[in-house]
Amino acid sequence: MHIWQRLKTLVQTELRHLTTINPSNRRWQMPVAAALATGLPLMVGAYFGHMDYGLVSSLGGLVFLYAPNTPLSHRMVWLMACGFGMAACYALGVMGHFFPAMLMWVITFIAILVTMVCRFYRVGPPGSLFFVMAAAIGAYSPGDVQAIPLKVGLLTMGALLACLIAFFYSLHALRLDAPQPVSPLPPPTFDFVVFDAVVIGAFVGISLALAQVLQLERPYWVPVSCLAVIQGATLRAVWNRQLQRVLGTGIGLLLSWALLMLPLNEWGISLMMIALAFVIESMVVRHYGIAVIFITPLTLFLAEAATLGQGSPAALIEARFLDTLLGCVVGLAGAVCLHDPRFRTVVGTQLRRLTPTRLMR
Repeated sequence: MHIWQRLKTLVQTELRHLTTINPSNRRWQMPVAAALATGLPLMVGAYFGHMDYGLVSSLGGLVFLYAPNTPLSHRMVWLMACGFGMAACYALGVMGHFFPAMLMWVITFIAILVTMVCRFYRVGPPGSLFFVMAAAIGAYSPGDVQAIPLKVGLLTMGALLACLIAFFYSLHALRLDAPQPVSPLPPPTFDFVVFDAVVIGAFVGISLALAQVLQLERPYWVPVSCLAVIQGATLRAVWNRQLQRVLGTGIGLLLSWALLMLPLNEWGISLMMIALAFVIESMVVRHYGIAVIFITPLTLFLAEAATLGQGSPAALIEARFLDTLLGCVVGLAGAVCLHDPRFRTVVGTQLRRLTPTRLMR
């Protein structure tokens, strides 16, 4: 009877976490601007008959989501720095495509470095996620060496367009709400900046290595899912995010299947992705799991729209679910290690010995 009571309490707790809708003061103009930042490049690509170009540029449009609620001068410099980081990560990923044996190490290095930078500068959500996602998608995009400058240039143009949209959006938003002051950065600590970044990057690399060993068709979703889960501030937050991501992905794949059945052309795909981006940015601050339902088809079309119709939708849906599930499991295992005091003591001590003393001051 005692065990039954504990099980009932546990189920009630999980249901409460799953069904809690957080309040939000986000104005509708922000989701509209975010949707335009990712959707306009797709419409330009559809107009010129190069949907693959538009998809690369729309990745750069994700930079808009890093806009802080600070004065305009600080906000624009911040966004341009994020745009440069996104382009650099994508360039490394695209170049890594031609060295398959080194690809796991390339993604691991990017995840560690970007996580260190994001933690040093206290970059808020989505943190290092989209930087690593851009690198992973670039690493598994087909193409030749001569196309590298074109791809990087397209993503950079998408990031510049996002900065331009953010500028005009900010002019309007700052008339409605006063900006937050730029807070001084707290002193960086070894555990928060270095140790956490190394552990997170290591598990991102492990997730990709497992995907390669299992010969998954689209392994780039595995490290992205791993990183999305492991970034939680607490183990409870990680578990909530993992559960919401798995359930949201499952429902989102059903939605994706329905959308794949529609006779969408390039213009239809562009408009649909604008609508999805608007819903995501409206919901993600209220309930992550509900947002994931719409994130799933958005990211699926973002990576696969150029090749849709060339394979079975069922195979695409199944592959995406397995990728997400594997990434979440590895991410949860990494979070358990990351938040375990004994693991931090043992591994942290060894890591400090390998780190030059001047870098820990």
